[in-house]
Amino acid sequence: MLAGLISRLGAPANIRCDNGPELTAHALQSWCEDSDVATAYIDPGAPWQIAWIESFNARFRDEVLDCEIFSSLLEAKLISADWRDLYNRMHPHSSCR
Repeated sequence: MLAGLISRLGAPANIRCDNGPELTAHALQSWCEDSDVATAYIDPGAPWQIAWIESFNARFRDEVLDCEIFSSLLEAKLISADWRDLYNRMHPHSSCR
């Protein structure tokens, strides 16, 4: 997938990622070395380096996960999809509150 994107759009200077699961991290590191793409790792314990996703995760936890009891995976998917639609289309930016 990444090779196809690079052939269409060109290679990035680096790929920023966390130090995720070992298999993924090693596979991505090997791919980057083979493709001459640098890796820019987020420092362990430094969530402020990816603040937008930390903010999203906190809001999702507060507005969905802490408020619902899911009886099935399908129910969890449907409620999450509804919330995602609300968040993406109708949710006011926090600076507008």
